[in-house]
Amino acid sequence: MATSTVHPSCVIDSRVKLGERCRLGPNCVLVGDITLADDVELLANVYLQGPLTIGPRTRVWPGAVLGGDPQDYKVKPGFPTAGVTIGADCLIREGVTVHAATKTDIPTRIGSRVFMMANSHAGHDAQVSDDVILVNGVLLAGHVQVHEKAVISGNTGVHQFCRVGKMAMVSGAAAIATEIPPYCMAYGRNSLAMLNVVGMRRAGISREHITIARQAYREVFRANLPRPQMIERLTELGQNCPCVMDMATFVRESKRAIAPHRAQRDATDDE
Repeated sequence: MATSTVHPSCVIDSRVKLGERCRLGPNCVLVGDITLADDVELLANVYLQGPLTIGPRTRVWPGAVLGGDPQDYKVKPGFPTAGVTIGADCLIREGVTVHAATKTDIPTRIGSRVFMMANSHAGHDAQVSDDVILVNGVLLAGHVQVHEKAVISGNTGVHQFCRVGKMAMVSGAAAIATEIPPYCMAYGRNSLAMLNVVGMRRAGISREHITIARQAYREVFRANLPRPQMIERLTELGQNCPCVMDMATFVRESKRAIAPHRAQRDATDDE
């Protein structure tokens, strides 16, 4: 059985469980009920606080703090929490922070193959799905949900309880306090710009489905229809397109406002 490698300067709680072939570099501190799966690597100067589980082959760079207390006045030291769960094959870069849940049954979750670039942050109770990219300086407030394959560009802030839909893309330095539907691109302050056609093509979505999704964007989001009409039209078009049905489901389940389309120079859904 392959053993893990732990630098002698590390401080490790007796409750920590290490999988096989884990590598813990200098000055890492692990406190509480923590489980590291096989081949997890902490490069150096990483602080982990349990309850925390990290999946296999995830790498964590210096300065990251995972499982820290929520930034919430209601939370007191030693509070009960479900902690943080991080999936497999994630890249957690320098200065990343992920805070523990305020709930006792559902942890703050980071999915598998998530790339959290330097100084990005996931607040308490955030739910980040698989294959998400959070670029440098992205700030996810408490309870934010980011669905699979979404990309949020640098220095963007997402307000608490908001959602960013599947394969959506948010441009840099945006401020998001509304819902960003699946496959859409957002910019600025709560503004939709166009359909994420390039991302859909790269994901192998068929031309037929992209064409229907374009129609849905024009008729629903560009037209800024009222919510009931949005749901009705998206459901109708979604009968022949799973991407549009994803949009319909997202809008139907939304508890906050959907980001409106706003005209932007040189930005059209045909780009």
